[in-house]
Amino acid sequence: MGRIVRYISENGGIVCCAVDTTDMVSKAEQIHQTSATVTAALGRMMTATSMMGYMLKGEHDNVTTRINGNGPVGSIIAVADSTGNTKGYVTNPIVEIPLNQYGKLDVSGAVGKEGFLNVIKEMGEAKPYTGVSPIVSGEIAEDFTYYFAKSEQIPTVCALGVLVNTDLTVISAGGYLIQLLPGATDEEIDKLEDNINNMEPISAMIEKGMTPDEIIKLALKGFNPQLLDESKVEFKCDCSRARIEKALISLGKEALLKMADEQEDTQVECHFCNRKEHFTSHQIRELAKRK
Repeated sequence: MGRIVRYISENGGIVCCAVDTTDMVSKAEQIHQTSATVTAALGRMMTATSMMGYMLKGEHDNVTTRINGNGPVGSIIAVADSTGNTKGYVTNPIVEIPLNQYGKLDVSGAVGKEGFLNVIKEMGEAKPYTGVSPIVSGEIAEDFTYYFAKSEQIPTVCALGVLVNTDLTVISAGGYLIQLLPGATDEEIDKLEDNINNMEPISAMIEKGMTPDEIIKLALKGFNPQLLDESKVEFKCDCSRARIEKALISLGKEALLKMADEQEDTQVECHFCNRKEHFTSHQIRELAKRK
C-alpha cells in the first residue's frame, strides 16, 4: 500500500503533496494487462488524480480526470476519493510504439497532443466543478501543470513518474505537486526553482527507497516544511452489484425489456476493476419494473 503526505512551508506560502503509488500502479497493470508505455501513461494519470483527490476537503468528495489526445491509447480516466485512493481505466491497454528521442517510453506519442484534459470535482451537494484545458505535451505532468495555471489559476509544479521493468512489472511510481499560495515572494520562488532543478526524477527517487516525506523535504529545502496530514493509498474501486443495478436501471425500461427478450443471461463488467456481474432475463425484467 502506498502513502501520501502533504506539507506546508513555515511561512504558509507553499504547499506540497507527494505520493508513492508503486503498489497502486502495479495493481492497475495487473488488472488491465497494459503494455509498458500504457502502464506509464495510466500510472502518471492515476498519480496526479490521487493527489488532486487528496486535496479535496469533504469525506465523500471525489475527482474524475480524463485525457484524450487522439493518440493510440485513446482515453485515460482516473477517479480518486478524498483520501487519495484511486481507480483507473484506459481505452487501449496495449500500445506498442518506439522509444522517444531520449530512449524512454514515449508517453506523449501514446497519449497524443490534440485534445483536452478534463477535470470533474464532486463536492457534497454543490453542483460539480468542471474544468478543462488543452493538452500541451501529452506527457501528463506538464498537462496538469497547465491545467492548474489556466483553469484554477494556481501556480503549480507537477512531477510524475513511472518506471517499468522489461517483464512489464512496475519498479516505482509516484509524484509531487507544489502549489504557490498568495504571499509567496519572488525570492522564495527562485529558491524553490533551484531546489527542483537539483532533484532527480521522482521515479528514480522512489526506486532508491526515498519516502514522500524525504522528497518533499528536498523540494522545500530551506522552507522548514511542516506536516499537515498523511494517508495510505491504494487502487480502490467502489463498484458493487447495487451500483451496477443502478446503472442498468438508468438505461430505461424499454432498453431493459429488450435486453431481457434478446438474451437469457446478461454480463456487466466494470471497466475499472474488471468485476463481472451476471443477470438473468428475469432479474433484468425486475429491474425494469423499478424504472
